Amino acid sequence: MLRRDRHTAEMATWRNWAGNQHAQPRSIELPRDTEEIALLVKRAAGEGRRVKAVGAGHSFTPAAVTDGTLLRLDRLSGLVSSDLSSGLVTVRAGTPLHQLNALLADLGLAMSNLGDIDRQTVSGATSTGTHGTGSRLGGLATQIRALELVVGDGSIVTCSPDERPELFECARVGLGALGIVTAITLQCEPAFLLEADERPMPLDQVMAELDDLADTNEHFEFYWFPHTDIALTKRNNRLAPGQEARPLKRWREWLEDEFLANSVFHAICALGKARPSLVPRLNNTAAKTLGARRFSAPSHEVFTSPRRVRFVEMEYAVPREAIRDAIQAVQRVIERDNLQISFPIEVRVTAPDDIPLSTASGRDSAYVAIHRYRSEQFEGYFRAVERELKAMAGRPHWGKMHWRTREDLQPVYPRFDDFLAVRDQVDPERVFANHYLDTVLGR
Repeated sequence: MLRRDRHTAEMATWRNWAGNQHAQPRSIELPRDTEEIALLVKRAAGEGRRVKAVGAGHSFTPAAVTDGTLLRLDRLSGLVSSDLSSGLVTVRAGTPLHQLNALLADLGLAMSNLGDIDRQTVSGATSTGTHGTGSRLGGLATQIRALELVVGDGSIVTCSPDERPELFECARVGLGALGIVTAITLQCEPAFLLEADERPMPLDQVMAELDDLADTNEHFEFYWFPHTDIALTKRNNRLAPGQEARPLKRWREWLEDEFLANSVFHAICALGKARPSLVPRLNNTAAKTLGARRFSAPSHEVFTSPRRVRFVEMEYAVPREAIRDAIQAVQRVIERDNLQISFPIEVRVTAPDDIPLSTASGRDSAYVAIHRYRSEQFEGYFRAVERELKAMAGRPHWGKMHWRTREDLQPVYPRFDDFLAVRDQVDPERVFANHYLDTVLGR
């Protein structure tokens, strides 16, 4: 029997974290388990309505927007099973990453790689191709070993390298197009400590040494402050077994990660929005106050950091050999269009993978992420950068702003047609479609 939450069904509007997307679905449901999701999908399909699932709403694209049935996965959270000998852990799809990290820590396990935000759900993060950084490591989806999902006719199916392998290959980064993911099995490893080495460097030096920095550190990234010649570099490497963590002192952690990186940065963004001419001076002042720091802690505490300042983001993956050209292209856009950009430009790298619609599919990749304070105009800046990076065979992050279509995405993904074929098998009636998927995949 289908259980109804009357309060939820009456909710009229859903908005994403950044506030740039909203939906007014016919109903918003909070299913408690996979069987309830299957019933909701069957009912919607029978009534000719579309269905979309949403997690924490951290996608900046309209990936979850629908006028049909919106499934919020808040209640589909927590641990299903774990095997300490193999490191395989199965969790429900709506589990937020920060809760997943805590669950794994209690088991003495950890993810091999993570992004820098942990508010997303595990299914939302993997389905849109979220990644961390590391020239020898893939994104979060490369750590998936099995999936459970509800497909277009309401059937509950499982897939893995041995069971429905074609579906498994594609559904790891499925964009919400292949079904509602309800459970994910992840390959984890024994918990480990990371040492973080963070220091400012001249941008020209970072650019000259970029290959060495990326290849000699397990995880490397940097943030360039526009209108300055300074970048904040971050190197994260594992401590040897037996070494002890040396975390930041509580007062310094609060000062740098909460007060400076969030409260003060929020004030800088607000002031820059009110007085754009001040942005170069504010960025120079902020960059000059950056200090070096080194600390060590459990891996998930080093990978992630609090993000209280809300923003809108676009991120592009380019072939790794094009990364310097990509950064220079962003610089040209800012200078040519006389833009005042307060948010740093973030640069990361990953190894190639074999997932058809992963942004790293089949190639070593580098990522350039640009942001704007959420109440600022972003479209002109983002579109100008997109034109530059598209010309470098760039691939947009599926959960971040872009204006690409099937016609110009298909040529940059060698296995694009494989994904479309699987979609035709599991959702021939396009129960899980919406305007976003119609645009990037076709109808």
